[in-house]
Amino acid sequence: MSATSHFQPQTSLPANLDPQAEPNSDLSLRAYDYNLPPECIAQNPVVPRDTSRLLVVSTTTTHQHCVFRDLPERLQASDLLVLNDSRVLAARLYGQTDTGARVEVLLLEENNQGQWLALVKPGKRFKQGVEVEFEPMDVSPQPERLRARVLERDEATSGRWLEFNLPTGRSLLPYLEFYGQVPLPPYVTGSEAAPEQYQTVYAQRLGSAAAPTAGLHFTPELFDRLQAAGIQTAFITLHVGVGTFRPVEAEDIRTHQMHGEWLEIKPEVVDLIQQTKANGGRIIAVGTTSTRALEGAAQTGILQPYCGKTNLYIYPGYQWRVVEGLITNFHLPKSSLMMLVSALMGRQRLLQLYEEAIAHEYRFYSFGDAMLILPEARL
Repeated sequence: MSATSHFQPQTSLPANLDPQAEPNSDLSLRAYDYNLPPECIAQNPVVPRDTSRLLVVSTTTTHQHCVFRDLPERLQASDLLVLNDSRVLAARLYGQTDTGARVEVLLLEENNQGQWLALVKPGKRFKQGVEVEFEPMDVSPQPERLRARVLERDEATSGRWLEFNLPTGRSLLPYLEFYGQVPLPPYVTGSEAAPEQYQTVYAQRLGSAAAPTAGLHFTPELFDRLQAAGIQTAFITLHVGVGTFRPVEAEDIRTHQMHGEWLEIKPEVVDLIQQTKANGGRIIAVGTTSTRALEGAAQTGILQPYCGKTNLYIYPGYQWRVVEGLITNFHLPKSSLMMLVSALMGRQRLLQLYEEAIAHEYRFYSFGDAMLILPEARL
């Protein structure tokens, strides 16, 4: 398999469908909208993490209201949970340009030349050649001075490529300890959460611009109970970037372009997945990022060890290759994440369950509650 996936999902719907004429079509952006009362947006995580609520979608017509710590009783012995072990960077930096303008930077990814792609605010201040000096968040001990120069605009993300003034061979990552903040999503406006509460307890590999939030519900004690119940776990990596959280803007959702995200699935994980399936176990992805990684590494028709980028875009009509069930949070309207979940269980069913979750005062988005979509609930 090549380093970057360029496969497009299959769809059983007519290719000439005009979503403007059929606003309730699975291919229409408007069909993924819903009204969410502002008070449903979780501003802080629950403590302990596994006391969040869990909407268990057990069949195509039935569901139950549970608590996340009930997860071992809702799965089967020999099931395999696949989790994303990416760790969130302290990727938000503040500073000023050489003209004195105040600016903000959100780092997304590094290229093989040590340059960083970043989302920037305000964009008009980041013209080619402009230099930015960043402000330390922690001045004890006094950090080295950190500056960056704007190289060029990235058309795919509307971000900027930045070159930092680092000594030869030095990584930017140690500097982020002094200069960076763990970035919370823009809809989290009144949080008192500590930075570690926006990391999973199993986060290992530094590189994400946002947390794989379905994993925030797990605790060490819950992992012990899962193991005691005969439920296996495996860890893969997908560094969350703009591909995951960039909004869909095209009314015909098929024309949306996903930005590539880096992933790695090791040979031993592929072997465990194949063994689990052979023994009658089920593959349950923890989060849409784990889902995208597994499916992105299987676009030749079979799951393979993989290290590289995928820009796989999953929406209704997609032909699933690896994932059979899913644990996921409640997502923003008109997001590619809603489209991915709809591809597994159906858009209309998903929206009905969102309505019920709102009526039952579930907490939405990154610090919110979760859904477990069992294989029996798939389309």
